Amino acid sequence: MADRILVCVAWPYANGPIHLGHLAGCYLPADIFARYHRTAGNDVLMVSGSDQHGTPVTVRAEQEGSSPAEVAARYHAEFLETWRRMGISFEEHGLFTTTGTKNHEATVHRIFLALKERGYLYRGSMPLMYCVNDQRFLPDRYVTGTCPNCASDHARGDQCDECGRPLNGVELIDPKCTFCGARPEVRESEHYFLKLSAFNQQLLDWLRDEGQYQAINGARTKRSFWRPAVFNFSERFLAEGLHDRAITRDIEWGVAVPEPGWEHKRIYVWFEAVIGYLSAAIEASERQGVSDRWKSFWQDPTARIYNFIGKDNTPFHTIIWPAILMAYGGLNLPYDVPANEFLSIEGKQFSTSRNWAVWAQDYLDRYDPDPLRFLLTANMPETGDTDFSWREFLRRNNDELVATYGNLVHRVLTFTYRNFDRSVPTPGPLDEPSQELLRRVDAVIPAVGRHLTECHFREALRGAMDLARESNRYLDERAPWKTLKTDRAATATTLHTALTAIAGLKQLFSPFLPFSSQKLHELLGREGTPEAEGRRVVIPIPGQAIPEPAPLFVKLEEQIIEEETARLGQPR
Repeated sequence: MADRILVCVAWPYANGPIHLGHLAGCYLPADIFARYHRTAGNDVLMVSGSDQHGTPVTVRAEQEGSSPAEVAARYHAEFLETWRRMGISFEEHGLFTTTGTKNHEATVHRIFLALKERGYLYRGSMPLMYCVNDQRFLPDRYVTGTCPNCASDHARGDQCDECGRPLNGVELIDPKCTFCGARPEVRESEHYFLKLSAFNQQLLDWLRDEGQYQAINGARTKRSFWRPAVFNFSERFLAEGLHDRAITRDIEWGVAVPEPGWEHKRIYVWFEAVIGYLSAAIEASERQGVSDRWKSFWQDPTARIYNFIGKDNTPFHTIIWPAILMAYGGLNLPYDVPANEFLSIEGKQFSTSRNWAVWAQDYLDRYDPDPLRFLLTANMPETGDTDFSWREFLRRNNDELVATYGNLVHRVLTFTYRNFDRSVPTPGPLDEPSQELLRRVDAVIPAVGRHLTECHFREALRGAMDLARESNRYLDERAPWKTLKTDRAATATTLHTALTAIAGLKQLFSPFLPFSSQKLHELLGREGTPEAEGRRVVIPIPGQAIPEPAPLFVKLEEQIIEEETARLGQPR
């Protein structure tokens, strides 16, 4: 029976383009994961969308002198184009929507009113930063200062990126208005609060519960399969005790508060954006013509929900969102939250203000998507921060994709095409080396699948590359270019074995390298897509015509290192 897998991916603020940190942080691993499970025959839905209501959007709009709606629409369109060019398969696997839909607003209002009716939302007064100079309250990113927890001097009024702790603006040391730089004063404002404190022990029990997932994977605990940094941070945060948190803000851009007299306030983005996982699943189901399909992911206890995020979003997905779900009731909690750490560029932290970043669209204007997908997976920040460098990009492309995997494919296909009538040769009896290689193919496919199921993407890719190297060694040892004149039957067996291994590699690499895998699929004379063949190896049929071979990858020149490094920090 097929598993039901809901892949929920962080909602990017629609205030700027996608860069490599975003891709490595959550969008690429989520796409690989969804592609694998679709290939494995599971029922997969992948959802996300543009976060149009985050204050970064209103900040950008004020800086540009435009409206938040205009900024959000422009970047949403760019996100969709980035996903298409990069192979992030929302279109094939689900939906990339926005928080600006009527469906999202209705879903947020439904949860808001249900929590209010059950006593988990209440009105209260809270101190907020108010800029006298601009004559307005300063929600989250409208105020910056020093973090009271780790002393980072670039914390925001919603969270400190350095230590990951959620904050309120009044907690900041030496606060200042983001726009005018003036020191704001503290004023009281009425808001709705989520009674987070009521869920402290319940969340701890959920986090530590050994029997929580028995219906799915036996008695494994989250501690045994969640990433250590995610589990430890969440447990430590809960052990310190939760405080109730305001879920509305003094701002006029966002989801309206469904209460008379609250027309000039909006539901705070951290509360409504995570509800987008549910609203997007509902919207996707309606678009697919199966309006109740979302229930199979959210209400079937055997379904698994994965939240792919960056580590700065951890508390919102392991504490606040589960608390909202507990308060609402009847919906599945996250099964796993495989948050990635940060990616730096050439040894320095990303800085969008200083343009110390590699933007996805800029990259795609000059290079193919698969080499970047390959490098970011091989260097994915799963358990610690990692670094992107153009020298490493060049090395991975030339030494591994071109010289190892690509060269294997090209020389086998070219030799077969030229010497066996442009078709798959008929093999003779398999000797031990040939049988051993095919046994390795059969063993590697489920091993890589296990790594992908457990969100160990680097290890999964390493397993596929190791098989490519073994296939190269087999070909070198058999030397079909030498045996062609003396033993044509043995040569045919070698090539057929190598083609079978390549067919296996195509399936292994397809979640990681979708564009080159589709190209190889066609070079092997296959129709349709690799995904349609599942996780099995389709053995090449003797006599099957193969088209004229072409290289899978392009070798890059050393000069790109200097050229691309020089672009860092320059005006975009």
